[in-house]
Amino acid sequence: MGINTERDIQANLQIGPTDHGMVRLFIEADGIEIPMDFEPEEAEEIAEEILAAAQAARAVKG
Repeated sequence: MGINTERDIQANLQIGPTDHGMVRLFIEADGIEIPMDFEPEEAEEIAEEILAAAQAARAVKG
């Protein structure tokens, strides 16, 4: 499975700070819970990657 492989799976994504000063991405799907904790600097890098991907997706789309 690659990034371009479509799947028929629904998932919920929550993003927020933890009480330990981390940024948590919490993914829940089909009874599976995946907490992913990142240092604030790592979270900022991920945010930059998401913004770059959104910009690239817009270029492909239009």
